[in-house]
Amino acid sequence: MTDLSEAEAANRLMRLAKLIAHHNRRYHAEDAPEISDADYDALVRENNALEAAFPHLVRADSPNAQVGASVEASPLAKVPHEKRMMSLDNAFADEDVAEFVARVRRYLNIAEDAPVVMTAEDKIDGLSLSIRYEDRQLVRAATRGDGQVGEDVTPNVRHISDIPQTLPADAPDVFEVRGEVYMAKADFVALNARLMQEGEANAAAKGETFDPESVRQFANPRNAAAGSLRQKDANVTASRPLRFLAHGWGVASALPGESQMDVMQAIGRWGFPLSEHLLRLDTVAELLAHYRAIERLRADMPYDIDGVVYKVDRLDWQERLGFVAKAPRWAIAHKFPAEQAQTDLIAIDIQVGRTGKLTPVGRLTPVTVGGVVVSNVTLHNRDEIGRLGVRPGDRVLVQRAGDVIPQIVDNLTREVERASYVFPDHCPACGSEAVAEEGEVDVRCTAGLICPAQRIERLRHFVSRGALDIDGLGEKSIQEFFELGWLHSPADIFRLKEHRQELLGREGWKEKSVDNLLAAIEDRRSPDAARLLFALGIRHVGAVTARDLMKAFVTLPALREVAESAPEDPAARERLVAIDGIGPAVVEALGDFFHETHNREVWDDLLGQVSPPPYVVEVRASAVSGKTIVFTGKLETMSREEAKAQAEALGARAAGSVSAATGLVVAGPGAGSKLKKAAELGIEVIDEAAWAEIVKSAG
Repeated sequence: MTDLSEAEAANRLMRLAKLIAHHNRRYHAEDAPEISDADYDALVRENNALEAAFPHLVRADSPNAQVGASVEASPLAKVPHEKRMMSLDNAFADEDVAEFVARVRRYLNIAEDAPVVMTAEDKIDGLSLSIRYEDRQLVRAATRGDGQVGEDVTPNVRHISDIPQTLPADAPDVFEVRGEVYMAKADFVALNARLMQEGEANAAAKGETFDPESVRQFANPRNAAAGSLRQKDANVTASRPLRFLAHGWGVASALPGESQMDVMQAIGRWGFPLSEHLLRLDTVAELLAHYRAIERLRADMPYDIDGVVYKVDRLDWQERLGFVAKAPRWAIAHKFPAEQAQTDLIAIDIQVGRTGKLTPVGRLTPVTVGGVVVSNVTLHNRDEIGRLGVRPGDRVLVQRAGDVIPQIVDNLTREVERASYVFPDHCPACGSEAVAEEGEVDVRCTAGLICPAQRIERLRHFVSRGALDIDGLGEKSIQEFFELGWLHSPADIFRLKEHRQELLGREGWKEKSVDNLLAAIEDRRSPDAARLLFALGIRHVGAVTARDLMKAFVTLPALREVAESAPEDPAARERLVAIDGIGPAVVEALGDFFHETHNREVWDDLLGQVSPPPYVVEVRASAVSGKTIVFTGKLETMSREEAKAQAEALGARAAGSVSAATGLVVAGPGAGSKLKKAAELGIEVIDEAAWAEIVKSAG
């Protein structure tokens, strides 16, 4: 980190503060994390290293001064914590644990040979909760929030059977029990299955076709627990299998012991569940041994954990050690690395995607990794198989960090003599030749819309939300109509009304659901031209590129005339590449599409069924009208596509590079050379929040 200049370090610390705050909000307030725990921890470590190297640059909004996330936007009532709910500093290596204990010794001036007794317990991955008792009656329960203000979830907590409504007579007059609300792994699986069954039953009751994609299932047990607890309707919480595990306390009028372990045992006697792995240990060696033991048990534990927490046992020492900005000096969380497990690679299957890409999928002997049973992993492409040297029958190491897709990280039987896996050179779905374009690693089927695998995937894309957005026409229905021979091309969607009577006689289809579907289809007879172009799934033509093309050509026939002649006509090709955002790859893809007879037939057939009006971009008056804007870095509240659309709607032009013609740069975290060039040219730079204000204030 010290190879950065002071200016670069200051800029990076600013970006890290915003980025970490964003991910804190996504995790703690919205229950929708975007990155794995390991990736989040890496950001925090980078921030800490920079602050250590440049202590005079530590910001007021440093992540080390923040706990959790604000609950201002929450619909639940706000509750101030009388005693702040802190977070914990992290240790990632054995040396970090040894240094933590040494730091405690130095701070308290304890001799090297004197024991520093610690408690150690597994760190459950749940939602932090504080439960307040007055006169031994439960009076309030609140989430952590930002550590100072949480959300009032008292009615909901009364439905959690692990949490007593009253404390015994020997409990203090005022006492706050703190711990984690969680959902057991088995209960999480059962809940998602129940939500799917309820969705299917509701669709049947309404006479509609059930679309599995319409059911919002939880991504993991932590999200399920948080979403279930933070309900405005306590009856919803009551229907969910929530549990609680105590790990500490907050405000207390008196303490039922003189050590961490004594008080925790008292809390356990009052009826609160405690970790069965809570121990009192004397040495660093014992702490690390306990950590290893819990790590070995991790996959088989009934709930998700992400580390082990060590706390100084003596409460008088805790008092002397005190706190830093957001964490106690007397405790630390020893985090687990990304969880790994060994299993066997049974087979390698090839899936054909919408664009014809052949994706290898590894079929595994099922194994639990990171709280999830993994039986399939993507092998990405032909080169990745070569890098790993995997073949069916190999013993492999699988890793899953947080919510990321499982992956094979090592082939443990690489040296065993066995024939190498041969990647197919023909499409497994239609038998057409499969090739990799020059400079690309992906192998693709060359058959396009005549390939049955691509047909179904392309039809799914055609009706998807970002494309024509036809409600009620989901994957299951597309597969059904395809197998019946009713649906082979996009135009066939608009001919489904011819099969109304046949559809009424099929299982799961009632008059209301059939008419709703046909009405949704008819509503798309005059689609937005850019969305229709994107819906066709032409290689390299995404939603933004489709809009760029339609802005330039206004109508689809005008675009086709130029695109079809571009391979042979330099003037047509030049007209296309002159459009901002349109490069040679797009021009080639358009030419290839119209070169194929069956693609031209699909195009003509479709335009015989629909009539997209001329494409017109509605422009609002704004402070950036007429300016060229460059978006750089990671945008946190919107996609790059949405940002570009916003700029166009405000009468601005979105460009991909900074030049003297640039009028404004909107920089997100990770902005690099473009930000530097903007500074050199004296171009105004704003952050994403300032851009949002410009959009909001536009006429």
